[in-house]
Amino acid sequence: MRALLVGGDKLGNIPNILMEYGIKDYTHWTGRKKGMRNYEIPNETDMIIVFYDFIEHNITQIVKEKAKQNNIPCVFSRRACSDLSKQLNNCRQCPYNTGQ
Repeated sequence: MRALLVGGDKLGNIPNILMEYGIKDYTHWTGRKKGMRNYEIPNETDMIIVFYDFIEHNITQIVKEKAKQNNIPCVFSRRACSDLSKQLNNCRQCPYNTGQ
């Protein structure tokens, strides 16, 4: 599964959490620069994870709209492993979630 991560200057242990959910490939945008507003969501993106405590506010809105337009599940989390796990577990639209 492929994810787009938006926000957070450094990911720390986040890639380990992603692996637990079958997310083996990801693209990371820091979300701090205005130029990122014009970025396009990479092809074959299965889900988007937004770390809202480390991102420019306008980029959050733009990513949310692009995810909706492309029918891609979008998860909003703080950049903390515990919060990310919680949000991923609660994501009903996410491809890895089979309704446990």
